[in-house]
Amino acid sequence: MSCHARAALYGTLLVTLACTACSRGPAVALAPKTATTETLRREIVRADSLMFAAYNAHDAERLGAYFSKDLEFYHDTGGLLTWAQAMEGLTSNFAKGDGITRSLVGPVEVYAVRGYGAMEIGTHRFCHREAGRDVCGTFKFLMIWKQSADGWQVTRAASYDH
Repeated sequence: MSCHARAALYGTLLVTLACTACSRGPAVALAPKTATTETLRREIVRADSLMFAAYNAHDAERLGAYFSKDLEFYHDTGGLLTWAQAMEGLTSNFAKGDGITRSLVGPVEVYAVRGYGAMEIGTHRFCHREAGRDVCGTFKFLMIWKQSADGWQVTRAASYDH
């Protein structure tokens, strides 16, 4: 096969592959949400709400039940924390008595993780009282939720953009 014929063949293959990839991409991205997707989203948003109701009530015991014992919590400035370290930090923060609270900022994204659970991506805001005034920070997060017989638990979490 000549060099020109080979180049033409490779060019045709690349165009065919690119067109195939393009035709598959938007079809997946634009597919309507199924009832299963909406149900999953509602379940994760509800689990998040219940978990952070415990956080806002400063109930470390109830909050800890939402985290798997094999939790890996990645914090961009604090590093990697285990379940025990994360709970120690939360308990310490609650003991300060500064009224720390968490709220969601905008909608969250929820994606199924086949055979495991779901991932939740969003932005949240934490506020506490310091020197008589509110101090707040808004940060991004990712939580990997696993569904078990006991309900939904976070197994992996990342908090970033601090």
